[in-house]
Amino acid sequence: MKVAIVTGASSGIGQSAAIEIAKRGAGVILTYGNNPGGGLETVAAIEKEGGRAVALPLDVGETGAFAAFRDTVADVLRDTWQRDTFDYLVNNAGASEASLIEDTTEETFDRLMRVLLKGPYFLTQTLLPLMADGGAIVNTSSNSTTAGLEPGYSVYASMKGGLNVLTRYMAKEFSTRGIRVNAVSPGPTRTRLGDDAFTRFPEVVPALAARTALGRVGEPGDVGAVIATLVSDESRWVTAQNVEVSGGFNL
Repeated sequence: MKVAIVTGASSGIGQSAAIEIAKRGAGVILTYGNNPGGGLETVAAIEKEGGRAVALPLDVGETGAFAAFRDTVADVLRDTWQRDTFDYLVNNAGASEASLIEDTTEETFDRLMRVLLKGPYFLTQTLLPLMADGGAIVNTSSNSTTAGLEPGYSVYASMKGGLNVLTRYMAKEFSTRGIRVNAVSPGPTRTRLGDDAFTRFPEVVPALAARTALGRVGEPGDVGAVIATLVSDESRWVTAQNVEVSGGFNL
């Protein structure tokens, strides 16, 4: 059985990706940040469909905890799947905070940098010794780097832009082990990002839908299905790509 690690899987895109990957027959180690209940909900959803999943706490903004996390993953792999390695890594955990460049503090910049760019960089580095050859990595980026730039997201989008470059470098360097690396770039998607912005500001939804060719905002399942496809063998000849999953936002 293949095994995937999905970060930030207590809600939204990560939760959907974990469930979709499990539906395709893989075991899942999923992480949660400040929402342990959501992590357990994801596990329950996977187990209800006959899959196997384990939820672990992880703050992707704290690189000092990564070595201990790797050791815990190794224990879980042995205890749950009788394996020493895993196959798929989905670097999905994120954070969002909006501020105009003139108002942005170094603290905000550094916090988003730690979660969105430094975290995936060093978490991947830390977990790489446990990853099986021929595996796959998907990094969750954002179409805020290219389409419909909105004032206030300069830091967020800059870090996602860095992640896009990192995706290509990972694909190049890890190709010697047959590991494929791709990114997905969602458009506006109904998640808890930005302190549950879609729930707090429902009035923005019609305007975003109007700017989307397919006429609605994205749902987590729209993106999760693409992530599951990218890690699967169906995408065995796809690497170093950034797939926009936006329904044609700003087309």
